[in-house]
Amino acid sequence: MRSTGVSEGKASSSDYGVSALGLGLTEELADFVSTLEFADLPLAVVHQAKRAFVDWFGCAIAGSHHPTIDRIAGAMQALGEIGDVPVIARRGQFTKLAAATINGQSGHVLDFDDTHMGGVILHASSPILGALVPAAYGQSISGKKFLTSFVAGFEASVRLGQAASSHHEGGWHLTGTLGTVGAACACARLMDLSPEQTTAAIGIAATQAAGMQQNRGTSCKSFHAGKAASNGLLSAVLAGQGFTASTESLEGKKGFIRIYSVSQEPGRLTAGLRERWEILSNGYKPYACGVVLHPAIDAMLRVANQLPHNPEFWREVKKMVLSVSPDAIRITGVQEPGNGLMSKFSLSHAAGISFIDRSGGLSQFCDGAINRHDVLEFSKRIQVIGTASLERDQAAVDCYLQNGAIVTEKIMHATGTVANPLSDQQLFSKFRSNFSECLDQLSADNFLFQLMDVESFDNIGMIFNTVSNQSIRDFDSAVFTNF
Repeated sequence: MRSTGVSEGKASSSDYGVSALGLGLTEELADFVSTLEFADLPLAVVHQAKRAFVDWFGCAIAGSHHPTIDRIAGAMQALGEIGDVPVIARRGQFTKLAAATINGQSGHVLDFDDTHMGGVILHASSPILGALVPAAYGQSISGKKFLTSFVAGFEASVRLGQAASSHHEGGWHLTGTLGTVGAACACARLMDLSPEQTTAAIGIAATQAAGMQQNRGTSCKSFHAGKAASNGLLSAVLAGQGFTASTESLEGKKGFIRIYSVSQEPGRLTAGLRERWEILSNGYKPYACGVVLHPAIDAMLRVANQLPHNPEFWREVKKMVLSVSPDAIRITGVQEPGNGLMSKFSLSHAAGISFIDRSGGLSQFCDGAINRHDVLEFSKRIQVIGTASLERDQAAVDCYLQNGAIVTEKIMHATGTVANPLSDQQLFSKFRSNFSECLDQLSADNFLFQLMDVESFDNIGMIFNTVSNQSIRDFDSAVFTNF
């Protein structure tokens, strides 16, 4: 007979499948979110939040006219989701929920956005900022409040992932699941919801959280970020209208942490709040592909830069043995990517093209790059080995040359990770590069300055008004011209 988990004899209140545990963790997190003030944020946290804002905005601009975004914007128009809210770098105005979907997906579609790897693999900024920007539209929101709301959502999303400690291994795409809760918390703070309302917003978001890793390399992967943004915003608005949810939606017997993860560490949800800031451990991508590919690309670039600079230099390589974390193979083991989005999860493609081009930018992971004959030929010379002793941010390569020489490199920490971070200048260069197709250098630098000074603005909408139709090249519209 199947066990029900209920003992024989007189029933007790604890036998109820979702009876209260009394841990109060969801409510404690909600209290943190709803009471967080800009004055509570250390200077380093403020600076890191601004770096994330800059990085995300650049990625969203670069991704805003990807065919995937054309399709989601077209679908929203077909569904009648027309309103008065502009979206990033596109013509047309939408409802707030549709704008959140489009903005969130634009930020993630190129897989170039930030990644937190501290117990999670999470692109937090795309769903959170994708929701916050339309949520702030039409309101008088200060830069300080905007940043505070972003940090509140960021902390909540990462901590939830750490509490559901095997969530990623279960096949969930954390940007879709954790991002939904993070976006809800950020919007709840922006809307000044009470602790009780924020608790409800968390529960409403958690019950909508979704996203499958099976959809890597398809339109759906970035759709997870867009829906997380939209559902998070919806959750906060519903909570503000009195919509209810369990007060134990995260830690409860059938709550998020227990049903989304085989292993659980619920205490990590609130441990060290206001003392340890997860945003300080955020990472920023130098390469436009899955983050676990980055140490391999670092290694390939180091070797390539030691060889002659001529177009056919790669032919001097007889064989390469590339050692990576087993997670890199599990997450990015695509052998024959069928499109640019899928190539972002292909070790063989990433290693081959980054070596030949000495670069890992947007053009190395577009549709036109996947069938390059030189890359396909060279990739056959690369042997990939999963090595358990290597961490996710590590890789090693042994390059055997035709002349008998061997070049060896090992990456201890990939570029852009916490232990080997991008400097401000490197991050700003990435931003300028992402803007290069739509803004002249002077306009991009001016916009960058405004983003990095966001806390000084009484109304964040003033920032976006500095970018006009006249300063945008080859795009359908301005960046929030009418914000």
